[in-house]
Amino acid sequence: MTMPLPPRAREIQARVRAFVDAELIPWEVHAEMHDGLVPEDVWTRMKAGAKEAGLDNMDLPESMGGRGYTTLEQAVAQEQTGRVTNALGWCANNPQKWMLEACSPEQIDRLIKPLMTGARHECYAITEAEAGSDVDAIQSTAQLVSGGEGDHYILNGEKWHVTSANLADFMFFQAKIADGPNKGAHALFFVDQGTPGVEIVRTPAYTHNYRAHHPIYRFTDVRVPRKNRIGAEGDGMGFTYAWFRHERLMIAARCCGAAERLIEEATAFAKQRIIFGKPLAEQQAIQFMLADSLTELFAARLMTYETARAIDEGSDLKTAHAQCAMAKLYASEMAGRVADRAVQIFGGRGYMRENVAERFFRELRVDRIWEGASEIQRVIIANGLLKRGVAVVE
Repeated sequence: MTMPLPPRAREIQARVRAFVDAELIPWEVHAEMHDGLVPEDVWTRMKAGAKEAGLDNMDLPESMGGRGYTTLEQAVAQEQTGRVTNALGWCANNPQKWMLEACSPEQIDRLIKPLMTGARHECYAITEAEAGSDVDAIQSTAQLVSGGEGDHYILNGEKWHVTSANLADFMFFQAKIADGPNKGAHALFFVDQGTPGVEIVRTPAYTHNYRAHHPIYRFTDVRVPRKNRIGAEGDGMGFTYAWFRHERLMIAARCCGAAERLIEEATAFAKQRIIFGKPLAEQQAIQFMLADSLTELFAARLMTYETARAIDEGSDLKTAHAQCAMAKLYASEMAGRVADRAVQIFGGRGYMRENVAERFFRELRVDRIWEGASEIQRVIIANGLLKRGVAVVE
């Protein structure tokens, strides 16, 4: 299905799709059989190819060396990376625009610019055992200590699902201010890996395979200089919400890409698989599965593109927050349904790990959980409706 897109977005779409098809998809099965890994020379080639395809620094302005993509252009690019399993599409450096607004010039030079080049790598220590989608429930604390060797913060807490921590050399750590006039306010900090007091509790195994691990970390009296606080005395939740909006919309885009790939693969199989003397694709039950899948993909893609366009045109922040929630909710649940149907169409083959439907069926499940579970997205949407009426979708 083609959708009306500006010329540059269409060119980005074609370029990224060609890269994904030629360089990433052929390595899916190998990665599946090797704990999410491909040979290092292949991984190096993938990263170089991703840069050549324009997948790096998409959200940052050209004035500082970024691609300067619009939100729609980023969604179009992310949709194509969603067509590959085993997170092989995560092979480009992509710091986000909110980091430039939140960080001091010194922090940008020390941390964000090195993220752009790949000289440094980050991870996010946000989620806790008792605080997942409800970020406000975090119990980690940050206490300001003045005097002596200079102002610094003491961080304490335990963080779960710290994605890509094994590949990162610093973390974004979220905590609540322990005392003073801003007691209870959220704050973000840069914490270097190897800082005394930072320890891995354990590294659980997860449903999907990927080169990145998701350890549980404990922070015990971790001392960081005051200059490592992000946003000075501002509330860190504002930056977290900006991150959520961007991530939720890009999850929706990748889910559209995954659904398109599944529909393509399932349709091709159904055309050549003979059952009861005729192609499986001529069986009405299978046609209905494919028709429902294509219809839902069309709706999800329209929702995702339109939300991106509205953000580019300066949509109200609260409206954008609700619409990103809608896009993630619908697209992630749509992709899950499409994956389930694809497994059914492939039959026994669909239960084999070498089959694209099996991998996506397993991997897409997390999209209904991370960056806010489906239930949280429904709460956000309902709150927007109750406060602003149906205008939230206009």
